[in-house]
Amino acid sequence: MPRPLKWRCVSFIPEVVHFTPQGIPSGEEVCLSVEEAEAIRLKDTEGLDQEECAQRMRISRPTFHRMLESARKKIADALLNGKAIRIEGGNFELAMRQFRCNNDGYEWQVPFETMISDPPKACPECDSPNIQPIPPFGFGWGRGGYGRPRFRGGRR
Repeated sequence: MPRPLKWRCVSFIPEVVHFTPQGIPSGEEVCLSVEEAEAIRLKDTEGLDQEECAQRMRISRPTFHRMLESARKKIADALLNGKAIRIEGGNFELAMRQFRCNNDGYEWQVPFETMISDPPKACPECDSPNIQPIPPFGFGWGRGGYGRPRFRGGRR
């Protein structure tokens, strides 16, 4: 029996998810998962040490190191060999999730920890169970355990 999936906490989904080298016809591309992009953002853009990055993503430091190494290898391959980079897929949860009540239109955010332990079942304003998550930036939503959205696999 395989190990259960461990959700990675991601705080930022990039709006630009496809990069193509100028002057190169569309051809090969490298697919970077959303959590690999988050690892690059935390370590290289924010300048945090690996321990703090791993804590923010709710994963172990060795797992963070493997993810960062994989992301850097893919980016180097794309830059040096003229390949496009696409950011999509993965196995992650957003640090804050936004919900909307279908009865009164009320919107609210739920922190990552709450989503894992006790996802919302009703609107906090009108107590209606007719609620739905609001997806970020048009990403597709799959269904995971406990009613949580999940992002897995490659291309959509």
